[in-house]
Amino acid sequence: MTTGRRRALGQHFLRDGPIARAIVETPRLTPQDLCVEIGAGEGALTELLAERAGWLLALEVDTALVTKLEDRLVAFSHAEVRHADARTFDYSSLPMLRPSQAGRVVVVGNLPYSASKAILERLVEARTAVSEMVLTLQKEVAERVAAGPGSKRYGALSVFTQLYCDVRPIMTIPPGAFRPPPKVDSAVLHLTVLPAPRVALGHESLFHRVVKAGFGQRRKSLANALAGGLHLSLGVVRARLAAAAIDPTRRAETLSLEEFARLTAVFA
Repeated sequence: MTTGRRRALGQHFLRDGPIARAIVETPRLTPQDLCVEIGAGEGALTELLAERAGWLLALEVDTALVTKLEDRLVAFSHAEVRHADARTFDYSSLPMLRPSQAGRVVVVGNLPYSASKAILERLVEARTAVSEMVLTLQKEVAERVAAGPGSKRYGALSVFTQLYCDVRPIMTIPPGAFRPPPKVDSAVLHLTVLPAPRVALGHESLFHRVVKAGFGQRRKSLANALAGGLHLSLGVVRARLAAAAIDPTRRAETLSLEEFARLTAVFA
């Protein structure tokens, strides 16, 4: 992959040792755990992870970097480097790679800016195969993931991630910690997958449709956004909102997960 291609993907390689160690220490890896590193890059985290995990699977999309990573990990018999794209990787088989059935599947990654949202969505979809994630993201994206109702950052990404995971901000990382330095700050999030969705859902796919519709035109009132997004008349939508005891003039960004679940139930 050329330097230009790497920049197009938004790849910035961590070069700060203390920050790298702080990231690696966050999930408290044990010899029972499988650690999957996404975007291993130049290996700033890779050897540190290999020292702690029972098995390390490092994913890297750049073939030239794969070779360098394999050379760095030659002393670790319990580490594997795989040429793979995290946006399309099949995460479902990961639990079978755990050194122990009692161990976790922990994903650690410095996600390329341009692909971070797609990778995060893919990981949340694969939640039955993943226990925890420690992800470095563009700070703005991290704020969107962690935002609560009423915040301008709160949106569908917040709802879908928080529906299935506990989200804990860990630290902000300045541009100078990376090579080349990005133009914005980055942030680290620790996500722990919940044993069940945070709110009870009778119709999970419909919940996703309602949330996407609500945020699809976020400057509009909830009634107007849902009518357009769900292809229903405004009268029908207003009646459903009344049944859910939700003011039709509110905007999607003010609704909690519980309110979205209640709203979904009246559309079922």
